[in-house]
Amino acid sequence: MPRAVDGTKRKDRRKKILKQAKGYYGRRHTNNRVAKDAVAKAGQYAYRGRKEKKRDFRKLWIARINAAVRAEGLTYSQFMHGLTLANISLNRKALSNMAIEDKQSFSALVEQVKSVLA
Repeated sequence: MPRAVDGTKRKDRRKKILKQAKGYYGRRHTNNRVAKDAVAKAGQYAYRGRKEKKRDFRKLWIARINAAVRAEGLTYSQFMHGLTLANISLNRKALSNMAIEDKQSFSALVEQVKSVLA
């Protein structure tokens, strides 16, 4: 009986890596040795990116709130301090969304903060 050399597990493992490397440039999507490194590096970038996405969105929300509040005559830090003094607990995502989509209620909120700060 002949000895089995190329088992299906080995082939499946290689196929899985090449499937993940689909669309990569050059030998990265055809050569297993190069594709393995490329897929590993892509996984590291993806892991890091999932953490960075949270930071990036928070930065974006703060920038939007800052721009909207400065139009009303306050700074971002004064506004956030006023919100805590007024016992208003809204997260930055909701505040940013309100500043873009519902300008009247946001300006009412700013007026409330101004009265607390005064």
